[in-house]
Amino acid sequence: MQVAIPHELGREEVRRRLKSNSQSIADAVPGGMAEVTTSWPTEDRMTMAIKAMGQDLNGHIDIADNEVVFEIELPAALGFIKPMVEGAIRQQGQKLVAPPREDNRLPEEG
Repeated sequence: MQVAIPHELGREEVRRRLKSNSQSIADAVPGGMAEVTTSWPTEDRMTMAIKAMGQDLNGHIDIADNEVVFEIELPAALGFIKPMVEGAIRQQGQKLVAPPREDNRLPEEG
């Protein structure tokens, strides 16, 4: 499953935001109770190992000049949650790459 989210921030800013918010990825996993481990094998790719709902999922986030691409390997047994996962990725991803605010904080949920 792949979700691409356009941005106008530049790779360095997206990378900074991902690194500073990577601990909150687990909070965005539908169903809660997720454990997420991240690593950076290259400067523009963050890999994720996700343990949720008794499943081990793998994915990565690729940072490009004008988009961020989230890719998660979703087992067939969890296909029914694909729309929820896509929605959560899209919602959280758009917040992550929202244009800077004057106070330099990410937009709050609301």
